[in-house]
Amino acid sequence: MPEKSPVIVDLRFHPEQVREGLKQAFPGREVINRADPASRDRDLSSAHYAVLWKPLDDLFLRATGLKVLFSGGAGVDHVLTLPGLPDLPLVRFVDPTLTTRMSEWVVMQCLLHLRQHVTYERQRAKKLWAPLAQPEASEITVGIMGMGVLGSDAARKLGTMGFRVIGWSKSGRPVEGVEVFAGPELDAFLGKTDILVGLLPLTAETAGIFDTGLFAKLRRGGPLGAPVFINAGRGGSQVEADIVAALEKGVLKGVSLDVFETEPLPSSSPLWSMDTVLMTPHSAADSDVRALFAHVERQIERHEAGQPLEHLVSRNAGY
Repeated sequence: MPEKSPVIVDLRFHPEQVREGLKQAFPGREVINRADPASRDRDLSSAHYAVLWKPLDDLFLRATGLKVLFSGGAGVDHVLTLPGLPDLPLVRFVDPTLTTRMSEWVVMQCLLHLRQHVTYERQRAKKLWAPLAQPEASEITVGIMGMGVLGSDAARKLGTMGFRVIGWSKSGRPVEGVEVFAGPELDAFLGKTDILVGLLPLTAETAGIFDTGLFAKLRRGGPLGAPVFINAGRGGSQVEADIVAALEKGVLKGVSLDVFETEPLPSSSPLWSMDTVLMTPHSAADSDVRALFAHVERQIERHEAGQPLEHLVSRNAGY
């Protein structure tokens, strides 16, 4: 049996979890964990596979024998913009654990805004006891931009909670039980939306798409009083100065953000001090490293058995 090619793991997150996960991962195969200082000077030329998330700058110069790249997360824009990126198959991370975590976060944020948690928190700070009228989920239309695996699952779970759910995607690909609008129908989609959820990949077409002009097209006069914006897709898809302005002017009632234009979010950002903002530190759907490595193992087995790789990224589409 031919010797198995080494795997390079070049991930800039959760170093302890990565080390623990690698104890059981890739049996019978050498693993070069570049987060380990002892591995920094290792010969990388014989490795055919690399698992990436913001890798060290010299990876592609030294790993000249690579055949397949694996993104360490659902997003791939961080890989597609790497200097010296070789023309190799790129596989994105798709796993039920990631999908479930994202849907949980989206549902939680929608419920917090539905039940006016942000307003109650402001009242609590003032020691003010003032019950508010509570609309039901069935009165609210949640519009999801990005109807891939994550968006479709979130839509199903929001529907179970009673929300009216619609979707928008570039292709308008049908999703069972959800009215999906195609690219040119964006304005019609926005005009029906009370809570806007962003789950878009970052491409040239989606960069900065969540801006003043888009927020102005959301449904006005709904049960929440003003629209709400929730984004757990990519930080580059939003214009944060426009989010701040929309909140200050009442164009948006509230926002929930898990992603930001610059991460970590700079201390100078006004978002930190706005009481209409709920934030999490890009943790809505953190990659489970054990699931990530199992996913990579499955794809390597397929590749070495002559079977097609799954979840391949289209370089032209950007996802």
